[in-house]
Amino acid sequence: MNFRLKTSKDTGELLISLQASTGLTWNILSRIAVSLSLKDPSIPNPVENKTGVEIHRNALTGENDYIFKALIKQHSKRNVPDEEYFPDLFNAHLERGIKLLDSEYKHAGNYEKLLLNLIKMEN
Repeated sequence: MNFRLKTSKDTGELLISLQASTGLTWNILSRIAVSLSLKDPSIPNPVENKTGVEIHRNALTGENDYIFKALIKQHSKRNVPDEEYFPDLFNAHLERGIKLLDSEYKHAGNYEKLLLNLIKMEN
């Protein structure tokens, strides 16, 4: 069982940038990003470029790991083995979701508006 994932360089940089802009920690940003990715019914592309930051599974999902695994399994519409869930699928959702989150932040213009927009999102 793998307990670490390595992000792409772009994702690592976006996490650092969003953390500086919002004051939210990278693990909270990652959880929000994965949640945004799960709203898209398509399966995200696998992460090929893994030259970003290395993150421990427990730091990313914490005590809610089983919830993230259940959500990703439901999204995939199949049984997902643990070895595939983390780091592969989780990382793919993080990769897609962090780009969505960055776009939402740029659209909102500031942290407060970002949070309000995220709260208002439907489906």
